[in-house]
Amino acid sequence: MSGHSKWSTIKRKKGAEDAKRGKIFTRIAREIMMAAREGGPDPEMNAALRLAMDKAKAANMPKDNIERAINRGAGIGDDAVTLEELVYEGYGPHGVALIITCVTDNRNRTLADIKYVFNRNNGNLANTGAVTWQFEQKGYIAVKSDGADYEEVFMVAADEGADDVQEEDDIYAIYTPREDLARVARALSEAGYTLTESELIWIAQNEIDLETDQAMQVMSLIEKLEELDDIQNVSSNLSITDALAEALSAA
Repeated sequence: MSGHSKWSTIKRKKGAEDAKRGKIFTRIAREIMMAAREGGPDPEMNAALRLAMDKAKAANMPKDNIERAINRGAGIGDDAVTLEELVYEGYGPHGVALIITCVTDNRNRTLADIKYVFNRNNGNLANTGAVTWQFEQKGYIAVKSDGADYEEVFMVAADEGADDVQEEDDIYAIYTPREDLARVARALSEAGYTLTESELIWIAQNEIDLETDQAMQVMSLIEKLEELDDIQNVSSNLSITDALAEALSAA
């Protein structure tokens, strides 16, 4: 299982989202707005928007909030907002490389927040390109495995260009070339499967192994970054070992 999948699974099990519902609503609203901006306000024609709306409903986000986010992203009405997607690079404790993906309406606020977290947690920002060369950007889709046959999921995904399908805990993790993400996600959704995630992620070409106590320092920085409203996800080249996963689950 990749580090991204392991960390996502741990967060789901810990129920961190429920403890930070307000932040979850903010993050999902930005995801809805970006999807509506890029693909239009009709979820029947916009698979990314449909998935973001499903996430919102699963988190019990009020219907009015969902509709407002769609309109803001699509530029409908007086409440329209201009969003941009930003990528920052940096290093955490013990030289672990980090890529931070953000969606924001105020890049100055976002950058200031990220710098503050880095400075308080023994990390530092890096210049553009200093970190990304160590990673490959891929599409990532998580499909609920309950009642879904692995071979059938594999065939649907592979027919649309997926690179790999892995059975992980209660999901099938599907990896695609970045340009094929939307097509594979749409095919899986139309085939009746339940998607819980669909996003572009950064996968480290080589991971760093640290002692558990050192790795926990890095994960503390990652968690604090992910708590920021504008942060969509944080990728790293830290190896999530079984010992680290156990420590994170118990924390």
